[in-house]
Amino acid sequence: MTQPLIVLKNKVHQQPVVLGGPALVLIAGPCVIESASHAHKMAAALKEIANHVGLPFVFKASFDKANRTAVDAFRGPGLDEGLEILGDIRSSLGVCVTTDVHTPQQAIRAAEVVDLLQIPAFLCRQTDLLVEAGRTGLPVNIKKGQFQAPWDMAPAIEKVRTGGDGGVMLTERGASFGYNNLVVDLRSLVAMAQMGVPVCFDATHATQSPGSAGRHSGGDRRLAPVLARGAVAAGVDAVFLEVHDNPDEALSDAAVQLPIDTLEPLLSSLMAFHELRRLSLGDHPHC
Repeated sequence: MTQPLIVLKNKVHQQPVVLGGPALVLIAGPCVIESASHAHKMAAALKEIANHVGLPFVFKASFDKANRTAVDAFRGPGLDEGLEILGDIRSSLGVCVTTDVHTPQQAIRAAEVVDLLQIPAFLCRQTDLLVEAGRTGLPVNIKKGQFQAPWDMAPAIEKVRTGGDGGVMLTERGASFGYNNLVVDLRSLVAMAQMGVPVCFDATHATQSPGSAGRHSGGDRRLAPVLARGAVAAGVDAVFLEVHDNPDEALSDAAVQLPIDTLEPLLSSLMAFHELRRLSLGDHPHC
């Protein structure tokens, strides 16, 4: 049985977002904070679309992309400016906010601003980071490493819980299959859900071809809707999508981010899949 995870707690003007409850949750935003104005514009547009479709929404953008392929690739505004931007979005738009952290010190700082801490896939085994993230008291989203079997995520959950009781969820983003290729095994979603935590599917990163374009990663965003529908039909609690108003010009993950003008039809189809599964399974809607 999945233990529902409340992402947002004790905030005056915002409604709680519950992962693992009856509603499908959308976690979305541009890969990286490109500028304050762009992040605000994207968050406002995504909030409007999510509200129109009827999906609880968490805005995501990175203040630092610490694992870019090339040393001179754009990484973002950094910790201080990035958290200031995310905090302003959170307060001005009244949305839940998440971002990824790479060190225990970043987890402590980010916890003062965001509602959900995200652990990058490459760092899902880092004990100090996971324990410190748990100690913040915030819920923690661990992205399963491309090199990890789903059942190998149980120790990662334990590490977060050792630190605190804010809650934990897991995100699937594909598994390495040979060079520069990821594949999605829907059995992974079931295996992780059986650990009693909410499960999210990262549909855009799952279409990535890591490092395949030389100094940056390639991918095929056209596959993201297909994979997302499969994951929702399998029973995930949330879908993670990187979305941009001009993906081809995005400063990170240009090959896989979805154009924002295609988002609403996709979300409507995901809602339909989610509702069909819920109705067909009655009181047991999850993986």
